[in-house]
Amino acid sequence: MTWILRHLDIEPLLARRSVFLFGPRQTGKSTYVRRQLGRTVTQTFSLLDQGLLTSVLADPTRIRQEIEARGLRDTVVCIDEIQKCPPLMDEVHLMIEERGIRFLLTGSSARALKRAGVNMLGGRGSDRVMHPFTWFELEDRFSLDRALNHGLLPPHYLSDDPDEGLASYVDRYLTEEIAAEGLARNLPGFARFLQTAAVTNARMLNYSNVARDAQVPRQTVVQWYEVLRDTLVAFELPAWSRTVRRKAVETAKFYFFDTGVVRALRRLPAVSEASADFGELFEHYVFLELRAWIDYLRPRTPLAYWRSRAGHEVDFILDERVAIEAKATRRVQPKHLRGLQALAEEGLVERSIVVCREDRPRRERGIEIWPLEFFLGALWQEGL
Repeated sequence: MTWILRHLDIEPLLARRSVFLFGPRQTGKSTYVRRQLGRTVTQTFSLLDQGLLTSVLADPTRIRQEIEARGLRDTVVCIDEIQKCPPLMDEVHLMIEERGIRFLLTGSSARALKRAGVNMLGGRGSDRVMHPFTWFELEDRFSLDRALNHGLLPPHYLSDDPDEGLASYVDRYLTEEIAAEGLARNLPGFARFLQTAAVTNARMLNYSNVARDAQVPRQTVVQWYEVLRDTLVAFELPAWSRTVRRKAVETAKFYFFDTGVVRALRRLPAVSEASADFGELFEHYVFLELRAWIDYLRPRTPLAYWRSRAGHEVDFILDERVAIEAKATRRVQPKHLRGLQALAEEGLVERSIVVCREDRPRRERGIEIWPLEFFLGALWQEGL
């Protein structure tokens, strides 16, 4: 399968300045650099190479020495997994200033760099985020069943038997490496926290309940959620509170970065449309496409959800003007429109859309009812 991230176009940025490219493990950062930026990047240093990492940790000037030996100036150099050696950032800054080098700095998290208090280039670099597969990249290879059960990390989505890989990802990367990012010494407690957080996926955050179920202090849970957000393993969806007639709740919701990871953390069997979790994972998938679209094409576009204190809810408010409800049903009924209708009465949004599994797009009571792939095509090819 040829995989090219056509919508993550950082080549024009690299022509002007350095770029940080962050994303969880296995999202495909190295593949992207190799396939799409092969002609742009003059040299790559991978800190996954233990020999190189050991020498750079002992002497952070090692990479500068190699660059100077090759006489490189005014070109692009990639350092992969930069967070493994935070002191390198001072060297990067020096080479930007003295040699005009533009760096592509990739890694699974900026948290380790910030925690070390290192130089983050002081505005000389742009940040970009790598997501798992999107619908646009998969095109006719897209399968909703695979997206919900395998998740969208390339090795798992493409696997015919993803469960072992997902279990290993959860145990080795999430439980061990992410715990280390948060300086967590209580690995059993962190593992319980991850499982409990997965149960609350796509729901409003309640730190006290999670702390009770995970059997750890509330403040620890607050810190661990922060770690998940900083490492891009999870996203917080803020509440939209602009409504006047219907007072809104102000508690954020929480989503993991991948549906397959959620299923693995919960130890769920394969889900089908008859499964109790199918609707939630469908909503989760729509969120992930919206989040990736924003990060790739419309950085800083606001995304939120709305819930009134009386219980009316709309899954997503995109760009302060488009209300989106995700329903896994094959036949949208009047009850599915109530949240959108209640919000429309406030006169604050320009359009209302239900994303569902009907066969054809239609319109009912001023609300656009769109099949999932029709919606995704409109999103990625035209924007909403």
